[in-house]
Amino acid sequence: MYDPTRLAALVAVAEAGSITRAAARLGYTAPALSQQLAKLEREAGATLLVRHHRGARLTAAGELLAGRARRVLDELDQARHELAQLAGLSGGRLRVGTFTTAGIHLLPPVLSAFRRAHPEVELAVADHEPPGGVAAVVAGEVDLALTHAYEPATAAPPPVGVLVEPLLVEELVLVTSVGHRLSEGTGRLPVTELAGRPLISSAPTHPPRRGVENALAEAGATPAVVCESPGYALVCALVSAGLGVAVVPEMVASMAPAPLAVRRLEPASFRRTISVVHRGDRSTAAAATLLALLRSGFGRGSTAAAANRPPAG
Repeated sequence: MYDPTRLAALVAVAEAGSITRAAARLGYTAPALSQQLAKLEREAGATLLVRHHRGARLTAAGELLAGRARRVLDELDQARHELAQLAGLSGGRLRVGTFTTAGIHLLPPVLSAFRRAHPEVELAVADHEPPGGVAAVVAGEVDLALTHAYEPATAAPPPVGVLVEPLLVEELVLVTSVGHRLSEGTGRLPVTELAGRPLISSAPTHPPRRGVENALAEAGATPAVVCESPGYALVCALVSAGLGVAVVPEMVASMAPAPLAVRRLEPASFRRTISVVHRGDRSTAAAATLLALLRSGFGRGSTAAAANRPPAG
């Protein structure tokens, strides 16, 4: 009757006392987690939590369901563990490749769930900035890897022997310093409005982002500050300091530690797809189990852009 992912969301809010903190723990944005909780309330036919200025608290109905949910989730974890033992997951090693954003915001709760279910499996995580994760799976350096692709761009077919399976699609959004003039509107900002503005460009020669950089250049937005690192932490810090504006994935914008203002862009075709690279039927039992956890936790496909969409302004 109830989606285990939504039950886990309710338990996380009960433990964290805040939708924002629970979302960070689960690898969601706060709007996406709120949408999951709203669906759970419709399934339950009752109000499960009340928001207040310090966070959120569960209602009596929410406490009742959260208590039951903990038991259900514990039983599911135990079932995964027992099935894993039957499948030969009582030892061995699982090697996972990831890029920085996913490694910080998406992968930890999934690996935590895997570790709870399969404590005997040794975990190893390696940093592979896309498209390096694909090559690492092909070479057998990792068992599976998280990677990403940007739009607009020319998509390259995956190498023979591996599958690239989309998990999450998110829009690219404009981030500015708080109070910046471009953050004042409530609707989408035409990308042509970036022409002549100081633009902080994150690794303009990096293959996954080259198409986005070219599209921005065609709209008249040329870099005033260039970051040679593909990581977004420095970009957000420079934007927050007022040195320019930047176009980043919405997950990066929503979870940046520095204060930022966020605005959606027009057209909405600037996107990033986060995918998992694996060997399909040739995957190990451990890799197949982690793949199932990734699908259940983040398999929102093309609807993720709407679910994770940050507020305008």
